[in-house]
Amino acid sequence: MTVRVHLFVDEGLGHSSYLVDLGDGSAALIDPPRFATAHHGVAEREGLTVVWTIDTHSHADYVTGSPSLARHGATFVAPAASRLATPHHGVSDGEGIVLAPRVRLTALATPGHTPDHYAYIVEHDGRPVALFSGGSLMVGAVGRTDLCGPGLAEPLAHEMFRSLRRFDDLPGELTVYPTHGAGSFCSAPGASDRTSTLEHERATNALFSVRDEGEFVTQLVNSFGTFPTYFSRLPELNRLGPPHYDSIPSLPLLRPEDLERHMTEGGVVVDARPAASFSERHVPGTVSNTLRDVFGSWLGWLIGPDRPIVFVLEPDQDRSELVRQCLDVGHEHLTGELAGGIDAWTTSGRATSTLALVDANRLSRTIIDVRQSNEFVAGHIPGARNVELAAIPAADLPGMAMTVMCGHGERAMTAASLLARRGRRDITVYDGGPDTWAKATQRPLSAGP
Repeated sequence: MTVRVHLFVDEGLGHSSYLVDLGDGSAALIDPPRFATAHHGVAEREGLTVVWTIDTHSHADYVTGSPSLARHGATFVAPAASRLATPHHGVSDGEGIVLAPRVRLTALATPGHTPDHYAYIVEHDGRPVALFSGGSLMVGAVGRTDLCGPGLAEPLAHEMFRSLRRFDDLPGELTVYPTHGAGSFCSAPGASDRTSTLEHERATNALFSVRDEGEFVTQLVNSFGTFPTYFSRLPELNRLGPPHYDSIPSLPLLRPEDLERHMTEGGVVVDARPAASFSERHVPGTVSNTLRDVFGSWLGWLIGPDRPIVFVLEPDQDRSELVRQCLDVGHEHLTGELAGGIDAWTTSGRATSTLALVDANRLSRTIIDVRQSNEFVAGHIPGARNVELAAIPAADLPGMAMTVMCGHGERAMTAASLLARRGRRDITVYDGGPDTWAKATQRPLSAGP
């Protein structure tokens, strides 16, 4: 009998979750997503029954799946400090839970990333075999401490320093399984690997190795970038318990006149087709957000949770994936999709708009780079101005022709569509990123702010 850990990664959210085979035909899920379909698939394949679902903290970046799993018979374990309104077993610091005859879980209060944060040590026959570190210790990084507001960022950074020291006496070979990683806005900048060992982190993790509390706090707080606005509301949604779905719902089909009425009544239309398709023709006033791994994050960041949404899609795009990503970030008001897509709109005689994609030889003199500031600092076209995508709707931009760019073109097309909604008609989108510009022009990029 051994304990085996199966890793599941949501690349778009930078979220890792785990299925732990407890060795007796039962399993535990750690920080599961809202729809744990892949986890159940592995459990069924391995002949396992999920009897435990365990959250490390009140999640801000996604809707937890633990309440739904509890509805189907799993015991939901979470920090008592989370004050959850859904049925659960609230653990306290140092509490042990027997997960299976030879497997024990010990809860460690590790506030910092959030005030209610816990890490969990899993022991097999009394020997530690896994550290589920949640949003505390990550691969090459630690969790950011500003999600509860800027006023708590520094106090929680002090808490984080002391929490990390609780791992000092654990064996170096112990595997670390974080919840957040590369691509997650919950993490300070770190590495791309999803799991590690304490020995490796002690040797390579710059923040984890800082032994002076003041220096640690300064370095951590100075590393923070922006994060999605929906992070401020998901902890309370998770605390109260999100709406339950037995399966991912389908999108109702709407006619062009339905979409037109939807927009007249203040609804949002999100065009999830590739940026090139949006460029050629789109419904005027729609927001471009290409369906990809990070679709949900940008949807949650740019569109209010109470705004009803209609989608425009290509025939071969995955509707189930789109709906899943929306629900993962707490967007429940999904009105439907335009039946027949953009072809149905044009066949009905309704007008479309365009947004030009340009190459490196046709850039405007004014270039707006909408990547995150850390991306911009690492390398950008000389003379470009950095305005992060999330800031575009309210940005004070020059009243002249401009080219919008990002790393590949998707975020730039989103930004251009938002500017078009503000009435701008002098916008082009660069079809590429800084690297393709440097290759095309044989000129070096600039670095720094």
